[in-house]
Amino acid sequence: MDEARAREVLAEADVLPGAGRAARGARLLALGENAVFAAGDLVVKVGRDDPDLPARARREVALAEWLAGAGVPAVRAALPEALLVGGHPVTVWHRLPEAVRPAGPRDLAALLRRVHALPEPGFALPRRELLGGVERWLRLAGDAVDPADAAFLRERRDGFAAAAAALVPHLPPGPIHGDALPRNVHVGPDGPVLVDLETFSSDLREHDLVVMALSRDRYGLGAQAYEEFTREYGWDVREWEGCAVLRGARETASCAWVAQHAPADEAARAEFERRVRSLREGDPEVRWFPF
Repeated sequence: MDEARAREVLAEADVLPGAGRAARGARLLALGENAVFAAGDLVVKVGRDDPDLPARARREVALAEWLAGAGVPAVRAALPEALLVGGHPVTVWHRLPEAVRPAGPRDLAALLRRVHALPEPGFALPRRELLGGVERWLRLAGDAVDPADAAFLRERRDGFAAAAAALVPHLPPGPIHGDALPRNVHVGPDGPVLVDLETFSSDLREHDLVVMALSRDRYGLGAQAYEEFTREYGWDVREWEGCAVLRGARETASCAWVAQHAPADEAARAEFERRVRSLREGDPEVRWFPF
């Protein structure tokens, strides 16, 4: 989906005051799986024409209402339902005020404690399928990656999927954010707010905590920042014997995710090769770079 098509859908959805003129003047904030537009005090997300996305969009709106009822600071929907326009899901959100500072690990940990204390909502949440996209990403990579590397990742996927299914959690399973990083926290005048609800799931709470442990080892998060995170949350997931399994699953998925970009991007191919080489060599601290 390109910007022109996204603006057509935005205009057809007629969710902004001023209709077509407002759609043409809306500011594009991001263009990826969703096109995200800002206009006045509203933000509109236009999803790709994908049969799996409407249900996710409906769930995201329901999650925002549920979190509001539970008193968890999070983005709020401006329309109580997701629209479907020409096959594209469209959701409308209240625009957050400008950030007063970048979010940090402590902000994230405080919000996760609140989410992890919640019971199941009155609607079904999916499992956190970390490894579900590996096959599709490797197919998209095609000949741009070494077939032996693709086979290696498929073997890792199968092994970690089986190991994860047998884990005994330390924390009670339940609702999780699913992509628990400081980038998914917005700190406005009223404090930290959780954003990007698309990956909300019901699974092992440890999934949310392994993300930051991996950030410490692979993505350059400092030891002090990680200590702030664990101190605020109240527990370090690295103490749990299942940590290595969830970490391995996430590394496998992250490596395969980069592979899909390799055909068109030399930097992605180089990053994929860096990641898969470190996995083959069993080096848990080779620096990976966000992509």
